Amino acid sequence: MKIARFSHQNAIKFGIVDEGELVVLAGDPMFAGYDTTGERVPLAEAALLAPVIPRSKVVCVGRNYRDHAAELGNDVPVAPMLFFKPNTSVIGPGDTIVLPPQSKQVDFEGELAAVIGRVAKNVPAEKALEYVFGYTIANDVTARDLQKPDGQWARAKGFDTFCPLGPAIETDFDLDGAATVTTRVNGEVRQHGPISDMIFSLADVIAYASAAFTLLPGDVILTGTPAGVGPFVDGDTVEVEITGLGILRNPARAA
Repeated sequence: MKIARFSHQNAIKFGIVDEGELVVLAGDPMFAGYDTTGERVPLAEAALLAPVIPRSKVVCVGRNYRDHAAELGNDVPVAPMLFFKPNTSVIGPGDTIVLPPQSKQVDFEGELAAVIGRVAKNVPAEKALEYVFGYTIANDVTARDLQKPDGQWARAKGFDTFCPLGPAIETDFDLDGAATVTTRVNGEVRQHGPISDMIFSLADVIAYASAAFTLLPGDVILTGTPAGVGPFVDGDTVEVEITGLGILRNPARAA
């Protein structure tokens, strides 16, 4: 089941995607369940928004694909390498990624994202996926030329608009299937890799993260990116596609 967050007639609503329509829900299904209002909105008349605005944090995993670590000349981590993006970095499908003047190289990083649905603290890996509400697509936009000089990644990863999410949340995604991450710039494929190549599984990441800090409903976990990351510039359009989740598309412009 795909859940979208959208704007229609000056109101923000949640709906179940049903072919070309949205079955409007009575509230945020993460908290209010799946009661419907009886209203149906054509997708063509709705503006899709980021499917979730994290109430607390976006937790990201760095270098979680061996080939991506290698392309940047880094060792494979021995434990999940975690960092945060602020919730102010989140934008939705179709929203513009703003390229900040501080950076001369902004890179795309297409990723699978998981949305936490329950309070999670000290969760064992074998139960970790029970705490996931659903899955969506992310672009972990990175000011690459600021990442290394800063020594930590908060600024390089955290600019406003640097965390596109969408287009919807899929509650029934098969993590063990053959899903792939594909990123295109202006239609040209730049990244393509199976999510099965992740070094640390999502369950292991949730267990590792929740041992350090509490994960709250609405928190988002970005699971890492395959090889092929690279820059995009003013006027480009970046698309991230994941099998079964759709396409997240965002234009870019200079600030």
